[in-house]
Amino acid sequence: MADGISSPVLALTQALMTRPSVTPQDCDCQQMLASELAESGFVAEHLPFDDVQNLWLRRNTAAPLLVFAGHTDVVPTGPLEQWESDPFEPTIRDGKLYGRGAADMKSSIAAFTVAARQFVAAHPAHRGSIAMLITSDEEGPSINGTVKVCDYLKQKGIQPDYCIVGEPTSTAQLGDVIKNGRRGSLSAKVVVKGLQGHVAYPHLARNPIHLCAPALHELASTEWDQGNEYFPPTTFQISNFHSGTGATNVVPGSAEFLFNIRFSTASTVDSLKSRVQAILDAHQLETSIEWTLGGEPFLTPRGDLSEALSSAIRDVTGVETALSTTGGTSDGRFIAKICPQVIEFGPINATIHQINEHIEVDSLEPLAAIYRKTLENLLL
Repeated sequence: MADGISSPVLALTQALMTRPSVTPQDCDCQQMLASELAESGFVAEHLPFDDVQNLWLRRNTAAPLLVFAGHTDVVPTGPLEQWESDPFEPTIRDGKLYGRGAADMKSSIAAFTVAARQFVAAHPAHRGSIAMLITSDEEGPSINGTVKVCDYLKQKGIQPDYCIVGEPTSTAQLGDVIKNGRRGSLSAKVVVKGLQGHVAYPHLARNPIHLCAPALHELASTEWDQGNEYFPPTTFQISNFHSGTGATNVVPGSAEFLFNIRFSTASTVDSLKSRVQAILDAHQLETSIEWTLGGEPFLTPRGDLSEALSSAIRDVTGVETALSTTGGTSDGRFIAKICPQVIEFGPINATIHQINEHIEVDSLEPLAAIYRKTLENLLL
């Protein structure tokens, strides 16, 4: 299948990749998916919120409900002159499919669309329901996409039982890693007040850099938790520090630093905020702090979904998969609020967001086969 001629997954992936759907644009990708699945009995609901297009596709109404989730938006291309081929003209070279969205994540969307179509054709009387939740706001601010669709589903009394998010999770080979959770992300901007003055008269000034240095050391060296079976310990990183006028003879009047905490389910947002504030207060700093919650952690312990997916990966590829919670945030954090079992699984992620993003052509049909086998494991 290296040339891809007989691959419906490759054909649909390429069709999606020709659409320059840089976030939050969808460029009618979702309409294409709705058309692809209409004959298989999937009913489409288009759910636009502001400038974001969202799609809810569902076949049947019975439980259990298995949802495939993904996004049609992609990140910007970066400098076009650095690409070896047009990022929106999918190109095959040396067995690899090049173009923006090849790995993140139009191949996954194509694979689970084809998998659903083939599964329904083979098992039209399957139990339960199959749905797809597609957004064009995953690579952007993520405020008018999956989070609002989940609110809509909750209002309608629709609760998924299982969800597979098609994020690229594999590392060295297809199927070696699936994500059964993600860490939370909590950021803050802290302004430390001092008193500006001449460096020759330090007794008439208060240097905020000197004042906050011990607190920064304590924050950076604190053990926030020890993690748990699924998560590594929570981490704290200072990402920016700004102070001073640019002159060498002026004590600055304030200092500002930014930090981010990636936290596990062993900590909570409130506990982390309280501990940070306690450290700042213990050093008698006069501060203001602005918090930004990028996402709460979510975790799906080993269960029906992870077993069904792991078994499918083993049957199709022979690979024994590993559960992982590493990496950044994803839309899984929103879906986990309405769905008890959320797993992320997709192709190799080595080139996502990069110039010359690509995917192995020969991994496309196995990816769809894994999704199809997972459907069989859960809905037959």
